Amino acid sequence: MATAAAAAKRKPVFIKVDQLKPVTSGHTLVAKVLSSKTVLQKARAGAGPGPGPAAKPTKIAECLIGDETGCVLFTARNEQVDMLKPGNTVIIRNAKIDMFKGSMRLAVDKWGRVEVTEAASFDVKEDNNLSLVEYELVNVEE
Repeated sequence: MATAAAAAKRKPVFIKVDQLKPVTSGHTLVAKVLSSKTVLQKARAGAGPGPGPAAKPTKIAECLIGDETGCVLFTARNEQVDMLKPGNTVIIRNAKIDMFKGSMRLAVDKWGRVEVTEAASFDVKEDNNLSLVEYELVNVEE
């Protein structure tokens, strides 16, 4: 049984921002935070007395993050917002690309992780913003 667990744990493959593609997942990358803008902040409804989770506010911010190959908008949720402060360097593990109005957004759900790390030595390539590229869903008939 121990060998199956060891085989499942593989070393993460770090990718660069310019390798991100629409509707893909499992991305691990190191990026610098350029800017952060809160887009939603509200108390969660339906948190009455009785059993169940306490009312936790929902906070969502759009953060522009990037590396030496390009940048992309990251949708930070709740405690991720505090980690993605401009100037921070973060390691994003098991992220996915969500599509929002035809453009890519990087996001981390409960299966991924965001952690602040030591400052990176690279300069972010700001003129290659992947979130500014608009994609159109095309159905291909065989």
